Amino acid sequence: MADHAGGIKLSNHASLRNPGMSLDLSWVMDVRVNLSATERRVATLPGRRTVKKDAQAAWLLKAVTCIDLTTLNSDDTPERVKRLCAKAMNPVRPDILDALGMGSRAIATGAICVYHRYVGTAVEALGDSGIPVAAVSTGFPAGLSPHHLKVKEIEASVADGAKEIDIVITREHVLTGNWSALYDEMTEYRAACGDAHVKAILGTGDLKTLRNVAKASLVCMMAGADFIKTSTGKEGVNATLAVTLTMLRAIRAYEERTGIKIGYKPAGGISAAKDVLNYQFLMKEELGRAWLEPDLFRIGASSLLADIERQLEHHVTGAYSALNRHPIG
Repeated sequence: MADHAGGIKLSNHASLRNPGMSLDLSWVMDVRVNLSATERRVATLPGRRTVKKDAQAAWLLKAVTCIDLTTLNSDDTPERVKRLCAKAMNPVRPDILDALGMGSRAIATGAICVYHRYVGTAVEALGDSGIPVAAVSTGFPAGLSPHHLKVKEIEASVADGAKEIDIVITREHVLTGNWSALYDEMTEYRAACGDAHVKAILGTGDLKTLRNVAKASLVCMMAGADFIKTSTGKEGVNATLAVTLTMLRAIRAYEERTGIKIGYKPAGGISAAKDVLNYQFLMKEELGRAWLEPDLFRIGASSLLADIERQLEHHVTGAYSALNRHPIG
């Protein structure tokens, strides 16, 4: 199978940690976002970029390796988490991989993402697979728990074996322009994570403007976030291409100034294979080939994997199957 997306690379943590920097309020206050230009840019993307057949299959397999396979439901159980872990280790049916000429490749998802309660369960189920467990933390999804309890929650998840922590920022700090408070909060979260990578969830649907999104992105990166993430998946509006473009350009600006590559994770509402392709195209156009790998790109999703597997089966058989043939746990 042709390597149109640049190959399937299995390393999840090849990039260096973000050491952060001092809060530069002049940089933050200078941020501008041209809304109409942003909207035009993303509106033209589906018409300008498309892939078919083998090329599409390669891009979709690449997307599989970047999925944070997620269950964040009030009715989660240990058995559901164990099934999800089994799917993460074998996300695409062996017969489909064989037909694609990829049967010898160890395809796996980027991570498993769960509540703190199930971190230990997921770590045990994943064993020596190398797939990290990501824990949502700091009063997810609202982020309004007492601060000291948020820090304790991070520490507890790390102690249970989480290698990645998805923290929720306090949106109030963004909405009131209290950038010092956001920076201090994020710095403490980063310290509590220790060696675990930290993803800062901005809750972009609650931040009102793209300018706020851009400023919050910069402040979180200055404070040491290894990834910036759009949403909890629980907001009224979650990941969008316009928000993505805004955050990617903040990442690019941060790299130009510091030399540090920051990862990006869209989450919430990405359930169709055709949608994830647009995110991949935007990542490559704005940031480059390196941001197609799981150490710099993650997709927070649950049902997306089933649709990708369904599209891959269509590619090799010419027929669409029912979604229930591709369970995600």
